[in-house]
Amino acid sequence: MSHRPVPIALTIAGSDSGGGAGIQADLRTFAAFGVHGTCAITALTAQNTRGVDAVQTATRLILRAQIEAVLVDFRVGAIKLGMLATPALAREVVAVLATHRRIPLILDPVLVATTGARLGTQALATTLRRDLLPRVDLVTPNIPEAEALLGRRIRQRDMQAAATGLLDLGARAVLLKGGHLAGDEVVDLLLTRQARHWFRQRRLAGEHHGTGCTLSAAIAACISRGMTLEAAVETAIGFVQDALRAGYRPGKSRLRVLGTGRARVD
Repeated sequence: MSHRPVPIALTIAGSDSGGGAGIQADLRTFAAFGVHGTCAITALTAQNTRGVDAVQTATRLILRAQIEAVLVDFRVGAIKLGMLATPALAREVVAVLATHRRIPLILDPVLVATTGARLGTQALATTLRRDLLPRVDLVTPNIPEAEALLGRRIRQRDMQAAATGLLDLGARAVLLKGGHLAGDEVVDLLLTRQARHWFRQRRLAGEHHGTGCTLSAAIAACISRGMTLEAAVETAIGFVQDALRAGYRPGKSRLRVLGTGRARVD
């Protein structure tokens, strides 16, 4: 039996009963990186590849208890935040993590599912912008999420200005994902106060579920393994590309999920 320390990451997110996104995708991704995954569930969703049928949020008390149970016992190297569901739960996360500021925090500001179902309100976007962005080490919005946080439309030529706007709201770093913009290339921008990195990937055919969850979870896994932010983002983007190529259709809709098990990182 090995006694080497095992890297550990925590995901605070919603459960996807279809297994393609949320907690389920995060834990699969952690495992692919050899990271022990822990979790705190913010909401139960009844969903599949066709859509989201119902959402039941956790109470603030049980969410806090889950997070504290993990942090009191495990040496967590990074925390990924996904679906926070309500402003009250988002504020609870901010409060409980206030005494754990040394743990890197990656926010995937989940507001809308791939199927189009809303997983958050404008009030939640306001809470994320006001209370959570000043705390996070990295925020990873797609274009619609960034538009909700900034309250304005974003086009290809606006990406750097939008990322700068999110930095101005308090985030230490921004990974603005350009997959919702038109073109044969997917262009992502990692922006900090010190550096700017553009990532360009050939657009792959098909509609996929769980890409945002998987990307932010992969970044958290890499950081928990000791990588720098820039290396973690580059590695995570490559991992998602491999997982997209290994994607498959488990349900009756055309929506595909990522094959993270075949994109294992040793």
